[in-house]
Amino acid sequence: MSSPTPDALLGPADIRELAAALGVRPTKQRGQNFVIDANTVRRIVRTAEVRPDDVVVEVGPGLGSLTLALLEVADRVTAVEIDEVLAAALPATIAARMPERADRFALVHTDAMHVTELPGPPPTALVANLPYNVAVPVLLHMLATFPSIERTLVMVQSEVADRLAAAPGSKVYGVPSVKANWYAEVKRAGAIGRNVFWPAPNVDSGLVSLTRRTEPIRTTASQREVFAVIDAAFAQRRKTLRAALAGWAGSAAAAEAALVAAGVSPQARGEALTVEEFAAVAEHKEAAAGPARAAAHHKESE
Repeated sequence: MSSPTPDALLGPADIRELAAALGVRPTKQRGQNFVIDANTVRRIVRTAEVRPDDVVVEVGPGLGSLTLALLEVADRVTAVEIDEVLAAALPATIAARMPERADRFALVHTDAMHVTELPGPPPTALVANLPYNVAVPVLLHMLATFPSIERTLVMVQSEVADRLAAAPGSKVYGVPSVKANWYAEVKRAGAIGRNVFWPAPNVDSGLVSLTRRTEPIRTTASQREVFAVIDAAFAQRRKTLRAALAGWAGSAAAAEAALVAAGVSPQARGEALTVEEFAAVAEHKEAAAGPARAAAHHKESE
């Protein structure tokens, strides 16, 4: 494999030049902040532990800063871009700056939330600078849709990074933390300053590393059933689980029965539970419904 030319990556002047030529003004609506620092994209690729045999999927490649750095190392890269102008321009940028790797690149012009398949071999890694406003739904959708993704490294708003990597009992532990943990071991993997972006965002960014679980969570409940419990538990996070899960279970008594059967205190709150405990509660929904109904009926007849 011939090594890419040293100036193949995009610098600040290249980014501004490309944007001007395309008439691109980064939009807040799409959460666009382009990385203008070659050292930063190389650091992201290193932190993601991208290997020469990896098939990488990138969401929101923008003008191609990270795409080029990924192509330097990975076997192939597929980029998913929603913006029409950016999607049309990216293949030409790759061909101009890294012609020897252009056949290793594919572009899918669509909304990442609607992606159900990708061209070429199944992706082994997801590496992306995710638009801040859709980071969590996109991440969860990609992990759910492509079980072949073993390693993920995403750059997100620092606050979102904290939430994704939070452990039970933490103040910021919530729906993103538990759902991400359903798929993967999650940890913070570094911080990124504001000055490496154009335009500079008014928030700091963080890297989050997700390593797919080799063994899925052991449960007879489906992902959908487990996620329904997680959503219900955090919809009213200040309430005890007995109260918060009443709607989900059909009544507070049924919620209590499911919690007790799962070995979880009905007085606990969602932020105290691990993903395994949420799965156990989901498993006991039906089992608890019978005794709870019987108890309610018994009370009525007294």
